[in-house]
Amino acid sequence: MKRTLLIAQREFMAYAKTVGFWLSLLAFPLFALLGGGIPFLIRSAEPVRQVAIVDETPQGSLASAVRAALEADQRRSDIDALRLAAIPEAGTAGGDRVRAAAEAGGYEAGLAELRRIAPRAGAGAKPAKRQIVLVAPPTSIADAQPGADRDAAIRAALETSDRADRPLSAVVLLNQQGAGPSARVWTERATDTTVESAIRDALRDVNRQTVFVQAGVDPEVVRQADRFRPDVSVFSPRATSGGEVSFRDRLPGLVGLVFGFLLWSLIITGASILLNSVMEEKSNKILEVLLSSASATEILTGKVLGVAFLTGTVLLVWGGIGAAGLQAGVPDVARDVMSVLMRDGLLIYFLLYTIGGYLMYAVLFAAIGAFCETPRDAQTLMGPIMMILVVPILVMQMALRTPDATVVKVLSWIPFFTPFLMSARAPSDPALIEIVLTLLGMFGTALLMVWLAGRAFRAGALSDVKLSWKSFGRAITGRG
Repeated sequence: MKRTLLIAQREFMAYAKTVGFWLSLLAFPLFALLGGGIPFLIRSAEPVRQVAIVDETPQGSLASAVRAALEADQRRSDIDALRLAAIPEAGTAGGDRVRAAAEAGGYEAGLAELRRIAPRAGAGAKPAKRQIVLVAPPTSIADAQPGADRDAAIRAALETSDRADRPLSAVVLLNQQGAGPSARVWTERATDTTVESAIRDALRDVNRQTVFVQAGVDPEVVRQADRFRPDVSVFSPRATSGGEVSFRDRLPGLVGLVFGFLLWSLIITGASILLNSVMEEKSNKILEVLLSSASATEILTGKVLGVAFLTGTVLLVWGGIGAAGLQAGVPDVARDVMSVLMRDGLLIYFLLYTIGGYLMYAVLFAAIGAFCETPRDAQTLMGPIMMILVVPILVMQMALRTPDATVVKVLSWIPFFTPFLMSARAPSDPALIEIVLTLLGMFGTALLMVWLAGRAFRAGALSDVKLSWKSFGRAITGRG
């Protein structure tokens, strides 16, 4: 046992002392933060487009309708921003109340409701950033004759626009074509479709209003129909309240899904570390030196234990960063997440599935590494394994919506998929007998894998047989 622990300590410290390990450790939460924050950063960093509208219709009434449609779209964006700000603190129902208040009394009324039901969110709430600001067209464009002269004036204005002083980003020429409104959009950058999309949506709204008016429908009736938001309440006998479903009721499924993906990442990371470690030590003849001082079983056990401590460290750091972020940003959600983990032993289930899943894959990858001397050798056996591991990634998303679907339940009983799918399904309260039997099947398979992988590890570490499925199979069955 002492030699096993020494090997485990050596394996742990070999990686824990490196700068690369800590950089990669922090890379995941950093990329997760960037993945969630980059869209907001991009939106805030995007320049505001200065757009001039020129109405070329005979009546000259289309421009005002387009301006009104663009303003209405901006108001909807502002209201959506208020609603989204309310949800983490006040739940979906709270967000709907904020939206209803804003639609009835304007942005300020919505902001007041947000500050009432979600004070922290309300303190920093701001209107959605404008993507487009309408400006008066330059005189050279407004006075030019429609057609080639005006196009030349627009081209000159866009090419010589002074960027330091509210540059002109686009010019929109409105006209009537056939039965509906149309537009030609001159834009400073050919790749920027923001103005084009906004004008297209605005013209669609204008045309819709026009069609209704021509059919004899009062415009106010149309506006009231657009503002209507159906009041839909969701109820379930499994809701915490026994009736209406809240954000708190949906949280366990999200926690299970996140944990399933996190477990998949940890197992693949730990197993890959084992594979590379064993492969490197065999190619450098270090494994032979270790075998002179300890048995193959002690070496395999020590390596698996050392990398387990390493992945446990990763899990603790990731969990600590996530908990600190939730507590600082949305403490109500942090408390709900902790309540979910402590409910009905859910955290224990997660730990058990983590241990069983790691053990199965770790010993398998260590055994493969004992037969490999180059990465090309490892790819021969790693390819099919990674293809199998793609399956739970795809099915876990289905497990969030329908955890009791037949395909999800059947795949959950396959031991190599069990740790991921049952982690995703555990919050949906599957039958206790199902949890117990899947745990027994997983740990039974893990013990079988330990025995088979131990034989393969011993045979691979002591031989220079070229890697193949045949030699690997003979080592496992004891024929080689």
